[in-house]
Amino acid sequence: MNRSTFLKRFTAILAKEFVQMRRDRLTFAMMIGVPIMQLILFGYAINSDPRALPTAVVAAEATPFSRSLVASLEHSGYFRIDPTAYTASQAREKLARGELMFIVTIPSDFTRTLERGERPALLVEADATDPGATGGALAAVVQAANTALAHDLTGPLARLAPGQDPFEVRVHRLYNPEGVTQYNIVPGLIGLILTMTMVMMTSLAMTRERERGTFENLLAMPVRPMEVMFGKIVPYIFVGLVQVAVILVVGRYLFGVPLVGSLTMLSGILVIFIAANLTIGFTFSTIAKNQLQAMQMTFFFFLPSILLSGFMFPFRGMPGWAQAIGEIFPLTHFLRIVRGVMLKGSTWAEVQPEVWPLLAFMGVAMMVAMARYRRTLD
Repeated sequence: MNRSTFLKRFTAILAKEFVQMRRDRLTFAMMIGVPIMQLILFGYAINSDPRALPTAVVAAEATPFSRSLVASLEHSGYFRIDPTAYTASQAREKLARGELMFIVTIPSDFTRTLERGERPALLVEADATDPGATGGALAAVVQAANTALAHDLTGPLARLAPGQDPFEVRVHRLYNPEGVTQYNIVPGLIGLILTMTMVMMTSLAMTRERERGTFENLLAMPVRPMEVMFGKIVPYIFVGLVQVAVILVVGRYLFGVPLVGSLTMLSGILVIFIAANLTIGFTFSTIAKNQLQAMQMTFFFFLPSILLSGFMFPFRGMPGWAQAIGEIFPLTHFLRIVRGVMLKGSTWAEVQPEVWPLLAFMGVAMMVAMARYRRTLD
């Protein structure tokens, strides 16, 4: 075979592949869209050192020392001080709900004890369910003991400036005192594995019917679109519950992950979360023309879910626009629920605000799937 013949055949195959790529618009869009999405997310949205974390100050006194201390914490960049005047019980309730990440308690005798040189104690309570999200902020609190009151310890109080810190910082890491990363990772794996497997398995359901030629038999059956969807989804709910049972048993006896809250309530929420992922998978199956496209759409949904949900990187560390996008995905809300129930013992009243977005997502995905479903072959 001479060189000219080789070039002609090579050029023909090359042209054919480009034509095929142009016809398969979804695959071509994935090839361009996935790298762009990764660049944007990793370049702008991901931050392993979160700042401006919501913090409440429970101050039993309002003195120049307490105001300097609060200002020093806010100027560190790690804390966003809530201006609301909370009581201790109100602040702890907000902490349990995940609306706050820190509570700084200034005792009533802070100034008097400080002036005596007796090193008063400043109590800092942290939501330590995600140790990586609070590590930098807690280090900043300890550093504040050296600099917070530098401008106030003058005149007769100058004797307190040199030597040891003028006050003591007592840090209480709530819900995960030892900072065990498995306590944060294992509950998150429940949502991660369910998202990946449930969306993928259901997205392949209808496309597999088309490729195997059994879709015609399904069309000939006297069933409605809603009945088809429920028939496709319900079996996988039981599969998902089996997966969760395996993860919980392994997490409990291999890693010692606690389950403080109600298992019954968690099981009910799990059914909602599994159903929400199955409906989005069914929606993908009505859009995709083959199993390859269904897999591509699953990956395109799974990638931002894992990056923007708070599983791999602290949710509070992302910019506002990234948090707004992350709120769309069911995994974001489920992670808050499962970590709250397992580590904090959250009640239904505390997790209810995160359940409604799961139901709303499932309802929207269901309506889209029904609109896309075709009772006749295209």
